[in-house]
Amino acid sequence: MTKRRRAAGSLAAGATLLVTACATPGTDAAALSARSAILADRFQAELQGQLMAAMQAGGPEGAIAVCQQAAPAIAESLSAESGAQVRRIALKERNPAARTEGDLRTRLEQLAANPLSPDGMPATMTWTEGTGRKARVHYLRAIPMKAQPCAACHGTSIAPAVQARLAELYPDDKATGFKPGELRGAIAITWPAGKLPPAN
Repeated sequence: MTKRRRAAGSLAAGATLLVTACATPGTDAAALSARSAILADRFQAELQGQLMAAMQAGGPEGAIAVCQQAAPAIAESLSAESGAQVRRIALKERNPAARTEGDLRTRLEQLAANPLSPDGMPATMTWTEGTGRKARVHYLRAIPMKAQPCAACHGTSIAPAVQARLAELYPDDKATGFKPGELRGAIAITWPAGKLPPAN
């Protein structure tokens, strides 16, 4: 086993321990993790579906505008439905709303060290902050950079027309220059105390 795979395995094991050890008393940690995973799956599936349709209709330039509008709308819809806060975050953000600070940024940096689990799936991390009514449980799922179609707008070699469109819609864009396998961002899901599933 390589050093990288051992490190990834340690992160995956740590994530499991975090959700088990840190969930608030009376909370079903497994149910919470499962609910978070479902929301993350839906977010990715809905956004990817719209992006692929936009790519086929108008290429990467058209997909940029769709992503700008669709991603926040999907996140808002899933948040309203679930009671959790659902959003995308990044260390090198495209949308200023994805910027992270404090403990959340520290956690994201930890995830960036090993964005893939040993089985090749996006790594996850779960932890709790606060107590009582102020308790919050956070779930992060890595968004690793894929060669296609992500490279067209986030990679190391971006077409001039795409660069121009990015500059128009995101004048402070930092989300380029990624190589396949690197952490491009994460889906962040935060559950408030009142929405935590009770223990069985």
